[in-house]
This record gives sequence, C-alpha cells and structure tokens, in this order.
Amino acid sequence: MQFRIFSAFVIFIGSYLPLALILAVQDIPMSWWGRSFCDISKMSECYFNPFSNPYLSIAFLLITFVSVVLSNISLKKISFPFEARVKRTKAIPNDIINYVFPYVVSFMGISYESPEKLLGFAMFLIWMFAITYKSGQIIMNPLLLMFGWKLYEAEIEINGNERSVRMLHKGNLIPGDYSVQTIQDFYVARGG
Repeated sequence: MQFRIFSAFVIFIGSYLPLALILAVQDIPMSWWGRSFCDISKMSECYFNPFSNPYLSIAFLLITFVSVVLSNISLKKISFPFEARVKRTKAIPNDIINYVFPYVVSFMGISYESPEKLLGFAMFLIWMFAITYKSGQIIMNPLLLMFGWKLYEAEIEINGNERSVRMLHKGNLIPGDYSVQTIQDFYVARGG
C-alpha cells in the first residue's frame, strides 16, 4: 500500500506542529509578555492577540494541528488484511534527522516578518516532503512517538514465509500474532 499524496502530506505537515509553536512564540513581542492581564473593570481595553503577525501564526498553528488530528484519524482507519506472526523484535530509534533541520532553521532568523525567508522555507519543506515521500520514509515521523507509536526491526512470518521488516506499532511490540498492513517500506501492526 502506498500513501496517497494528500494523506502523506498531511502526516508530513502534522509533524511540524512543534515548529509552528516555536514560530508562534517567536512572533510574540517582548512588550506583550510584560502587559498585565485584563482588568475586569476595563473590559473594552482587553483583547487577546499576542502575535505581531496573527494571520500567519494562527494559520500555521491551525494547519499543523489539524494535520496532527487527521494523521491520527488516518492511522486508525488503516485496514489490516494480513496476519503475521512476530518472532523477534528490536526497537530502533526514530530517524529524526529529516525533522531536525527545519527546527534549527527556525532559530536562525526565520520569522513571519520576512516573507522572502518564509517563501524559501516553504520551498525547503516542499523538497523535504518530496524526498521523504519518494523514499518511503513518511511514516518515520517523530511526532508519532508522542502518540505512542514505536518503530521496530522485526522477524516475522506471513503465510509460511519469514522476512525481516521494519514495523510500526502503537505500544510495545512483543512476539505474537498481529494483523498487519504494508505502507511503503513499513509494516503497520495492530493487535498482539
């Protein structure tokens, strides 16, 4: 099974929710932090807009948050047509290098104040998406760790054939019988 490009893009963009939070915090001027909280007697003077660029900050936050929600829904809707017996497993660290670079970039002068830098950063993300999609690495998303998904090297048996695979499973993967689905170069397992 191959991810549809839209589903893959949603999973990819959802992994950048932490970056959206970082950029949003950087978009709040220091003067806002020093303001007192609203005085009930002067409600007409109260407003809650901490951002210098609220449209961009809120849009990126909403897009990434919705993508995270849709990613979780997509993973729950996967069908598991194959049965596999997991014989041995070994947890492997999630390859987060693809996601580290954009976070480093966020601390090197990118902000909502510089549209040309944002455009360059958007092009960078599009190239990263194309590379991770074509290489079959979309599922290696570090944000999935936050939702309990773990990546394993596993020795499995399907229909009497043994093979060594990379497997994604929510929780600990212990030897036993599982329902599985292949997505790009990974097996996703349910049950156990």
